[in-house]
Parts: sequence; C-alpha cells; structure tokens
Amino acid sequence: MSSLLFWGLALTALAVVIAMGSVFAKAYARGGSPSSFLFGNKVEPRIGVVEYANVDGRRKLLLVRRDEVEHLIMTGGPVDVVIETGIVPPRPIYSEPTGAMTGERAAPSFGPVSIDGTRMDLPGGS
Repeated sequence: MSSLLFWGLALTALAVVIAMGSVFAKAYARGGSPSSFLFGNKVEPRIGVVEYANVDGRRKLLLVRRDEVEHLIMTGGPVDVVIETGIVPPRPIYSEPTGAMTGERAAPSFGPVSIDGTRMDLPGGS
C-alpha cells in the first residue's frame, strides 16, 4: 500500500514540474514573465486608433487616441498632416444610477398619510 502511495505522489510531483516547466517555456518564448502569461497583461494601452476613414484611394483620416486625448491625422498623401490635436473625447452617454438601479430605498416616512399620499400635519406640533 505504501509503494502505491509513493508512486502516486511521485507521478503527481512529476506532472506539476512538467506543467510549471511548460509555463516558464511559453513565457520565455513570448518574451514575458510567467506571471504575465498566467494572469495576462492588465496594462491598458496608451495609444490606439479610435476610427479611420478612407478619403480617396491613397489618403486616410485617422483619429488616434493617446492618454485620453485624440488627434486627427491625414496619411497617405505626399506629406502626412496633423489636422487637429488636443481633441477631448466625448463623455459616455450614461446617466447616473438611480436608487432603483443601485438597490437603494427611499427613507421611510413615519406618521399619518392622507389617501392621496401626502403627509398630514399632526395637530399641536410636529
């Protein structure tokens, strides 16, 4: 029984070593660290093409975003031209969450209420 347990543990340890070796080999081949291979790259890219449009057969308009600022560039002609720089991208058209969306409830109001739902004042005080 003990030899069966020994060989089971030995095979499990060998499988773990092979799996770790393959992770390190893939990470080395990609030029990164093993943690970036396992968990992915969480860094958001600083630069990217937001949109592009063909002007004609050779020229393109590119809207490039860098560090949350957009720039309009025309490429493909005799000279590449920066048309506009420092464009602030539009805000998303999302409304602020209301109480119904966030699960918040209105504070309960205690006291007498009339049939139409308005609060009634008590005689002689609050």
